[in-house]
Amino acid sequence: MKFSTSTMTLKFKSRIALFNTLAVAVTTLVVFVVMYAVVGQASYAHLDDDLLVEKEEVFSNLDWYRDSIIINKMPEWDEAEHNKIEVNPTFLQIVDTKGNLIFHSSNLVKEHLFFAGNNQSDLFYNSVIGTQNIRAGQFPIRNESGIIIGQLSIAISRQESFAMLSSLLWVLCVAFPLVLLVQFAASSLAASKSIAPVHQLIRTASTIGDSNIGTRIELPKRKDELYLLTATINDLLARIETSLAQQKQFTSDASHEIRTPLAAIRGTLEVLIRKPRTQEVYEDKIADIITQVDRLHSLLDQLLHIARLDSPETSAKKENVELATITNGVVEKLREHAEFKGIIIKLNIPSGTYVTGDKLYLELILENLLSNAIKYGKEQGTIRIEWEEATRTLNVIDDGIGIAAEDLPHIFDRFYRTDKSRSSTIKGNGLGLAIVKKLCDLQQILISVESTSGTGTTFSMKFDR
Repeated sequence: MKFSTSTMTLKFKSRIALFNTLAVAVTTLVVFVVMYAVVGQASYAHLDDDLLVEKEEVFSNLDWYRDSIIINKMPEWDEAEHNKIEVNPTFLQIVDTKGNLIFHSSNLVKEHLFFAGNNQSDLFYNSVIGTQNIRAGQFPIRNESGIIIGQLSIAISRQESFAMLSSLLWVLCVAFPLVLLVQFAASSLAASKSIAPVHQLIRTASTIGDSNIGTRIELPKRKDELYLLTATINDLLARIETSLAQQKQFTSDASHEIRTPLAAIRGTLEVLIRKPRTQEVYEDKIADIITQVDRLHSLLDQLLHIARLDSPETSAKKENVELATITNGVVEKLREHAEFKGIIIKLNIPSGTYVTGDKLYLELILENLLSNAIKYGKEQGTIRIEWEEATRTLNVIDDGIGIAAEDLPHIFDRFYRTDKSRSSTIKGNGLGLAIVKKLCDLQQILISVESTSGTGTTFSMKFDR
């Protein structure tokens, strides 16, 4: 069903009332039509019964010889009801098969009743004689051989039935719009009361902004659809509040991470311009500046990488990747860094172990995890990279400084670094594990971490079968 633009721009309350009224209109119309048809059928059935009684009386006074109809003269044929058009007259007419008039009651005068030449059974219909509304029946006359030799037509007045049906039709036509008006008014009132809580919900929600994003809408007492709507809006507000808090924290952390190397660069340059320095001092300070620029460059690269990963258009390939091959490649890339701290890297991944994922993303994940294990691992320590076939899990295990229990829930947050790492000389910006988590989510890899402060840390990646 299509509705005009003006209909769809009505207020919600008016649309509810309109649609309810349309439904009632269709239902009421069907009921009224059925009512009128049933009453009409009942009134005409009574008249048809009277016509059949009259038919039997007339047939009892007819005779025939071959194709000829013989009318027996009886007193009943001269009764007043057959002689003139009165209040409740009875009209008689007999014709042969060709429609030639054989007999008609005197009250027909010059009128003729309808004649259906091919009629084979009892036929009932409505008609008019003079000013009289009549109900008529046409009945075939058969001889002893069953051959139709003529037609008997009988008509009686249907004035009472006509008047009753006319009055009923008038009442129904007047009642129909009145019913619709009452229904629309009742529906409008009911809709107003029904959507009153929605208006209250709108008023409350419209007052919530950045300054009071922590405000929640009071839940209705009844657990109905409005309760679900309110709960959904509250959940949405909670997600928005979390997102805004994360954005603010991200902006603050990013500003801090960028400001630190810029302050170091500025300080170094200010020291250099105060007075002439030796070439060795210049070289040493320029090297410090280059280190800070590299730190900025690395930070910006990771920020751009996160921005790309946050894009809804970013997706991961699904391909069979030989795990040992890419792990060996990552280990070789970071081996020099590990050897500088005297760390031994042990691999325990059977050849021919395949996982489903994006090769480049998997390499980036392993590079970040292994780099972190080297960064926070103890000198002369060991890093183990092991595959568990039963659970299809890859573990990266180090024996470094570990992570405190209170820090574990936050290690995948952007820019999050534990107090121990911030207070130490270990360099980093807290984006590596955030990138790892995002890359794992893109590939439906379940990543988890177990750690004990001062003992070591285990990162586990569980792959689908």
